[in-house]
Amino acid sequence: MDSKNDFGQGSVAGNIMRLAIPMTLAQLINVLYNVVDRIYIGHIPHTSTQALTGIGLTLPVITIITAFANLFGMGGAPLFSMARGRGDTERARKIMANSFSMLIISGVLLAVLCYLFKRPLLYLFGASDVTFPYADAYLTLYLCGTLFVMTSLGMNNFINAQGFGITGMLTVSIGAVLNLILDPIFIFVFHMGVRGAASATVLSQFVSAVWVFRFLTGRKAILRIAGTYMRPEAALAKEITGLGLSGFVMAVTNGSVQIMCNATLQRYGGDLYVGIMTVINSVREIVTMPVNGLTSGAQPVMSFNYGAEKYDRVRSAISFSTIWAIVFSTAAWAMIFFFPNFFLHLFSSESELIQDGVPAMRIYFFGIFMMALQFAGQSVFVALGKSRQAVFFSLFRKVVIVIPLTLWLTAICGLGTDGVFLAEPVSNFIGGTACFVTMMLTIWPALRRHPE
Repeated sequence: MDSKNDFGQGSVAGNIMRLAIPMTLAQLINVLYNVVDRIYIGHIPHTSTQALTGIGLTLPVITIITAFANLFGMGGAPLFSMARGRGDTERARKIMANSFSMLIISGVLLAVLCYLFKRPLLYLFGASDVTFPYADAYLTLYLCGTLFVMTSLGMNNFINAQGFGITGMLTVSIGAVLNLILDPIFIFVFHMGVRGAASATVLSQFVSAVWVFRFLTGRKAILRIAGTYMRPEAALAKEITGLGLSGFVMAVTNGSVQIMCNATLQRYGGDLYVGIMTVINSVREIVTMPVNGLTSGAQPVMSFNYGAEKYDRVRSAISFSTIWAIVFSTAAWAMIFFFPNFFLHLFSSESELIQDGVPAMRIYFFGIFMMALQFAGQSVFVALGKSRQAVFFSLFRKVVIVIPLTLWLTAICGLGTDGVFLAEPVSNFIGGTACFVTMMLTIWPALRRHPE
């Protein structure tokens, strides 16, 4: 099995796609966890817009929980792959066990802190007295499943890093299908509304977490979680955190941008525009999936070959993933530009939201094909252990560009809600170009100087 999952052999593109296809499907199914909730809630009679907006207000908290899963899961997996590439099995086991420990510890702390401060947080995120009860009801139950999210999302990276792409896909498939079944039962049959959506999600995440834990402690895994290595080691924790900081910062800054955008939209457009942003965030999760899956699939291949000093294969992986990321994101932009009504109707039937949502979507998603350069460059930095560069460009696009630009366009330029949506494409052009060009000027020449 170890020989079969040796990324240093065979076609580079084949190795990437063997992971990328199931990982993309897994991400598609994973998106269904929250997106399906929004689709069902957006069609609740009489209160759909308020309920949908309430769910949207919880997205920053969900994003931050995801950020911590990325911090230790995506931080540990490339180090794990590099150790496997060098044949250092003991170090690989230590990395996986330490990552698991840190996921559990941070999950408990997050659940407690978010529960204690949920009321001021939700109002900070743009809640009104009308939408707060919906947001509060959903978030209270969702936090009960924090440990399940951390385990399934964070540790699934180690299933994929061992080459079990289909098993990784099944991790989220099982939970998402269960969520898809339970959502309408809890929401409409039992009349639980947003509480039903949250309950279905928590139960589904529990099943996914059990699946991941059983696989990584079972006989099918190449390397299993070992209790003897689970006590966190400071030096190893620092390495894992340092490399995972890129994904963490990207998720946290996404959450920060969501908070600021919702608050700004509440000021200039009210609950309606917060609801439109909820739909836009949901659509973005869907259309960026192929690029996410492709670059995520390329990371273990790049990490393994970098650890094995097969630098020509690393270059091939970079070229393949970049070209196809651009192709996928360009196709996504075309679909949104020509068929915005289709995406809006998925989440709401209210004419006012759809009418105002069409121009907002066209502004927001213009230039999304440039985001592919950000994904491609970022994945190379993470895969090769260049944590500082990865963190810098995560911060650069969101904190240095998007946040100031949003405030400037809305207030100083007087664009109102359009300014919020326009900041995203501008950041894609500037941030994506800067990230990818820097990677090509620093990483690519270094790889060419080290032939096999």
